[in-house]
Amino acid sequence: QVQLLESGGGLMQAGGFLRLSCAASGIRSNFYYLGWYRQATGKERELVANIDSRGLTRYALSVKGRFTISRDNAKTTTVYLQMNSLEPEDTAVYYCYYQDSLGTAVYWEQGTQVTVSS
Repeated sequence: QVQLLESGGGLMQAGGFLRLSCAASGIRSNFYYLGWYRQATGKERELVANIDSRGLTRYALSVKGRFTISRDNAKTTTVYLQMNSLEPEDTAVYYCYYQDSLGTAVYWEQGTQVTVSS
């Protein structure tokens, strides 16, 4: 059973930066995605970024060029989301997630609050 442990986030002024971490364990699939969704108050959940087991990345247009997803070189099932040039619109609860090749998904259910003040 895949388990996720997310950390990071918090409060930052616009233009600042924050970093999220997500450590996954119990992965058995050879191909999978790790990444983050976010959900702002009153809005639908949206994909922020993911990285697959080959190292290929994908970003939402709204964060491209500002956010970078990467994985730990030593432990590739730990991923990071470096969030630079934060904007108030980035304020949301961020959920780390895992998804395998069959579409089975696991989320860090608690989520992590990121608040960007203007």
